[in-house]
Amino acid sequence: MPTLYRLSAAAPAIARAFNARVGDDPWAGGLISPQNFAPVVTAGREFIAGPRPAGKRLERRMIPRLWGVPPPPSARDAARPVLTVRNPDSPFWIGNLRNSEFRCLVPTTSFMVWGKSLDAQGARLRHWFTVADQPLFAFAGVWKDSEVPSFAVLTCDPNAMLRNAGRETMPVILPADPQAYDDWLYADWARAARLIAPYSSSLMCEDQDSSGNDTQ
Repeated sequence: MPTLYRLSAAAPAIARAFNARVGDDPWAGGLISPQNFAPVVTAGREFIAGPRPAGKRLERRMIPRLWGVPPPPSARDAARPVLTVRNPDSPFWIGNLRNSEFRCLVPTTSFMVWGKSLDAQGARLRHWFTVADQPLFAFAGVWKDSEVPSFAVLTCDPNAMLRNAGRETMPVILPADPQAYDDWLYADWARAARLIAPYSSSLMCEDQDSSGNDTQ
C-alpha cells in the first residue's frame, strides 16, 4: 500500500489530463499524506449520495477529499482511517464500488512504500515509484459519504518491482487509456473490476530523486 504519494501537477494541468472541470480547486502541487486533503476526479453528485439520475451521465469534476475513510464499527482501532481497499468484495466496500458514482480517479505523479531492507542507520528504506509511460497517472479510488467526504485507494497483487521491494500489495494504477478512466467512473462493476490488476513492471521505475527527501 502507498504510505505517501506526490502530486506535482497543479489543478489546471490535472483537470486537462483527466478531462475534468477544475472549478476553484486551489491545488498547486505537493506531497499527500494520510488524513490530508487531495484532489480526486469524480463523476458522481458532489453532495448527495445515491445513484445518478437514470440515463444521465454527469461530467467529471475535480474536488478535494480526505485520504482515509473512517473505519467500520468492527475495526480494532476506531481512530485509524482506512487508506486502501484490499478486498473489494468486502461488505464495507462493495456497495460503493458497485455504484460507479462513488468511484474516483486519484491523480498522482509518484508514490512511496516502505521496503523490507534497512539502511546503514537501521531505518527502513523508502521506495518511491513513478510510471514511465504516464508522468501524471491515476490510482483507482473509491469515496465514502461521511461527516468529511473521504476516499481510499484500491490495491491488488504486486508486480515484480513491488515484490522486490518487499510489498504484498500495490496500488491499482489505471492504464494510460481514456477508456480505462471512463470504465472506472461510469461502467458497471463487472467491467470496472477488470481494471484491478498489477501495473506492468516494465512501465514503472524507481524514482531515486524522491527517496529520502520527504518526511512523514
